[in-house]
Parts: sequence; structure tokens; C-alpha cells
Amino acid sequence: MVPGRTAAVFASLKSNPRLLLAKPSINVFLLGYIRKFRPRRVGGHLILHSHLPPLNSSAYSRFVDMHILRRTPGPSHAQIGVSSVCPHKCGFCYNHGRSGEPLDSDAILRAVSALQELGVVWLGLTGGEPLLNPDLVSIVARAAQKCAVKLFTTGCGLTMEMARDLKRAGLFSVSVSIDHWEAETHDRGRGCPGAFDEAVRAVSTFRSAGLDTGVSAVLTGDMMRSGSVEKLLAFLATLNIHEAWLSEAKPSGRDSWKESPVFGEQDRRQMAALQDEYNRKGLLNVNYLGHFEGPDHFGCNAGTKMVYVDSFGEVSPCVFTPVSFGNVRVRPLREIWEGMSSVFRPASGCFCHQNHGLYPRFDDGRLPIPPDRARELVREAVFAPMSRFQSLLNDRLEE
Repeated sequence: MVPGRTAAVFASLKSNPRLLLAKPSINVFLLGYIRKFRPRRVGGHLILHSHLPPLNSSAYSRFVDMHILRRTPGPSHAQIGVSSVCPHKCGFCYNHGRSGEPLDSDAILRAVSALQELGVVWLGLTGGEPLLNPDLVSIVARAAQKCAVKLFTTGCGLTMEMARDLKRAGLFSVSVSIDHWEAETHDRGRGCPGAFDEAVRAVSTFRSAGLDTGVSAVLTGDMMRSGSVEKLLAFLATLNIHEAWLSEAKPSGRDSWKESPVFGEQDRRQMAALQDEYNRKGLLNVNYLGHFEGPDHFGCNAGTKMVYVDSFGEVSPCVFTPVSFGNVRVRPLREIWEGMSSVFRPASGCFCHQNHGLYPRFDDGRLPIPPDRARELVREAVFAPMSRFQSLLNDRLEE
């Protein structure tokens, strides 16, 4: 049974009665935000969308307690690379050009524990291709003890047994990469023949295993302006997925640093309006990153509430920002985080979009840009004003 929006609000309050201790303005904000989505029940989870912990989960209770009521300074969201190997060669990959000695599974588990100690309640597992890590199930099991765990995957090598094992380990959601409705176009963009067919099979497998299953699609400006996004969404609806998770291609790699952002603010607003339209009409659950991070909602939290540990141990403000503030092999993650969060600020606009023009000046041939240069870069960076949620939480708006 799919709960209504009002029912979801009451279910959230029933699971997290301490929310009533939050400022009225925060609860009004959350109420309005919840009403922009169609909550769903999958495997006992009440899910608003895959970028937040399920509303009836212990991870969401930790989010309420630590990040709304106590306003813990640590991150609430994180991603970690659990494999450096991937069969795809995507031109827009945020890890393109990164290199080093990959973290072994023990080091990954230590990083996961350190992230949880900092306050992380939502953890995305990425790569490379996470399914190629033979210890993925045990990593999920450890992370799921305190976090809502989401998997980002191409679907490479997935079996039904693995999907069921991941669900039993505590995985709450998965996004399979599909960028186009035509197999040839998708495969060409991914640099991997057969990628489309493998991804479609993976969607069916995850769905059959009882997991909350979505598709993550990387959009170009041309797709949006030509109406192709609607064609993509119409195709994705035929796959019987729970959610379409959308993001524009970010200027993360060297090839895009000198170009204008593929999405401007007007483009972002159009995509956010498209999301709201689809969700309001019940056409397909759409979750656009630029909506979540927009000025009317949670904003960009790179380096403040979001952190990324890549598969080589480098710590960045988010997956899209190619700068490092240290390596977990060399320094404790808490120490790296404190240094990074002291120079970053919550903002209403994507840090990468606003500051990618700085990257070439500080590039010495190593990616991510190393800590000494990263600190200099951030000193020159531009930060947009706080988003509405950030302002409410930090007492910057009148109630």
C-alpha cells in the first residue's frame, strides 16, 4: 500500500516524536518538503526519496536528533568509493583522473566507522563499480548498523543471490545507471558495449529481490532543452522502478573545467519544476539533485554536511568536487573533516558549478587537487547565501 503524504507525515512523527521539539519553522519546512513527494513503502521502509533515510528508520531518528535538534557539526551524508575498478569509461565520471593505492576492505570499514562517529546517517556506496568488491555485503552490513545505505551501480556482474544478500545485509536503496532510452546511445556515453542491457537486467533483479530500486541518470543541457528528459522518464516508467534519480553532468573532470556549467540556474529551475510536476501528477517518482540542493530546500552542503572518501582514501567535500583535504591512510578522518569544514560554508548553489573556473589555476597534474592547493583554492571560492533550510537551522531567518 502506498501511503498518502499526510499519512507519511504522521508516520514520520510517530517514529520520531522528538521532531516536535524542533523549532516550528523547521517542522513547517519539513512538512512542505514531504508534500512534494509520493512516499512509498518498500521492504518495511517508508521512503520519501533515496537521498534521505527512510522516515521510519533509526537512521532518520539519528538525523533528527543529531542534525536538527542538537545541530551536530559533523556531516549527515557521505559517499565512499568501495572499488577503484569499473568496466565503464564515462567522460563525465567524477573519479576520472584519480589514482593511487586502493583502500582494502578493512580500511573501508574503518572509514565507515569514522564517518558514523562524525554523525553520518546516510551513506552512498560508489566506485568504480561497487559490485566488483567481493566484500560488499559485509561493508553494507557494517554501514547499515547506523546508516541508511544506498548503492550506486552500473549493474555489472549482479546476480539474484547477490541482490538478496545485499538486502539481507541492510541495503535500503539502489540506483542503477541508465542515461538514455536507446541502448546504443547509452553504451556510447558509457564507453562500454552491452552496458544498457546489463543495467536493465540489474533493475529487474534488484526489484525482484525486494529492494527499493531506482535509476540514476546523468543529464546534459541539450537533453533538457530538447525535451529528451521527458522521453527518458517515459522510458524509465516502463521499467517499473521506484524512483528516477537525476543529476546534470558536473564540471568535475579537467575536460569540463574551462567550459560554462552544462546547467545554468534557469535550467535548474526548469528541472526542479519538472520534478514537482511528475510527483504531483503521480507519473513517476522523480528525485532531482538540483531540487534537493536548491535555495528553497537543503542547499549545497559540500564540506559541511556532505563528505566523500574516494576509493584511494582521499577526502573531498563531495563526489563532484575534485579537491582533497587529506588521505585517511595518513591522517584521522575526523582531523581531515575538521580542517575541511572550517573553510567550507553551507550555500544555496552547487560549489562545483560556481567555482570550477578556479580548478585549472591550482591543478599541478594530480587529481584530486592536493590539500595545500585545495586550501588556497577555497580561500578564493565563492559561496552563495544559505538555503532556506540552512538559514532556518542556523537561526538566520525570522520564524
